[in-house]
Amino acid sequence: MNGSLRRILVATTLCGLAVAAGPPAGAVAAPGPDAATAAPTATTAPAAPTADCPAQPWVGGLRLATSVAPDDSRTSTVLHPRADGPKMQCGAKETTLRKDITYATVPGAGGQPRELKLDVLAPTTGGPRPLVVFLPGGGFVTANKSGSLGRRTHLAEQGYVVASVEYRTTRDEATYVDGVADAKAAIRFLRAHAAAYGIDPSEVAVFGESAGGYLASMVGTTGGVQRFDAGAHLDQSSRVRAVVNWYGPSDLAKLAADFDPATRAAHENSTDSAAVKYVLGPNDPTRLQDAPAAVAAADPATYAGPGDAAFTHFHGTDDRVVSPSQTVLLHHALLARGVPTARFALKDAGHGPVVPEGDTSARMWETQHVIRPLTAFLRWQLH
Repeated sequence: MNGSLRRILVATTLCGLAVAAGPPAGAVAAPGPDAATAAPTATTAPAAPTADCPAQPWVGGLRLATSVAPDDSRTSTVLHPRADGPKMQCGAKETTLRKDITYATVPGAGGQPRELKLDVLAPTTGGPRPLVVFLPGGGFVTANKSGSLGRRTHLAEQGYVVASVEYRTTRDEATYVDGVADAKAAIRFLRAHAAAYGIDPSEVAVFGESAGGYLASMVGTTGGVQRFDAGAHLDQSSRVRAVVNWYGPSDLAKLAADFDPATRAAHENSTDSAAVKYVLGPNDPTRLQDAPAAVAAADPATYAGPGDAAFTHFHGTDDRVVSPSQTVLLHHALLARGVPTARFALKDAGHGPVVPEGDTSARMWETQHVIRPLTAFLRWQLH
């Protein structure tokens, strides 16, 4: 085990300790000359008695597998969160939310201009703070930056500036190249406006859920790949120091590898699924199984190498949307190439809020048992 990986794993043992996040408090820098258009409005959420954070809503419309193969947890840390365990807390500190900040204008569906927006949630006082760029899930079809408010609020109260970013999906006739470029454009924009938002531009992490976890992983391994950097603020770096991957795919041709035969066959034989369109484009009638070069080019493991950001992966062992082996594959590829990486397997947890009707395992993802290793990792990587 290399030294960097050992430090990540040791950091998880801090999860039960009260360790302050972020640098010492200081004055927030004054907005830059274009901050008036970058951040037109802001609202402050006053501190309230500490309470459970808002729950993440269930997202429907996805095919769920009927069975999942046993998780390969030999190189992972297995967590046993309880659905009724203590929840992450919000409301202890004031935060400021700035919504609908345009960070890029790009071609959308039919080539029409599309404004991409982000929300910035930050501690009301102190700065500059480390930045966590949050990429929401949505099956490569949607990217709702308003989701996971409780988790984003909890991180902001730990001392981070949290920017939730929308990105192009198949509804925009986009591919993964566009999605990764959007995530990187947001990072460059936030670095260019670091003073306006109280950000320490040298301390940046990216955190994604599901499809957002896939894009976060791509951002983490393509720091030196110019193909994915396009648009404005190219004088700024899109590299990050840390990646948090929550149940994101990696090898999209094997998305259903752990599932029952019928679900696996449906994925493997599809020529029009969102995953197919996000790799090959909106009009290509090819199966991913028949396009190995394109699938490899869309796999974050393809680009991994020494000097990449440190990773931590979280995956439920009963995930019926993205096979748990997807994070195993990426985790093992990173290990083989000398990238610091750790993986947490949540026993009996599903795909975040997307679970069969009546299943309470979605609540596991909101518990302190799961959130503490995440915040310990960020504390260790963002100084």
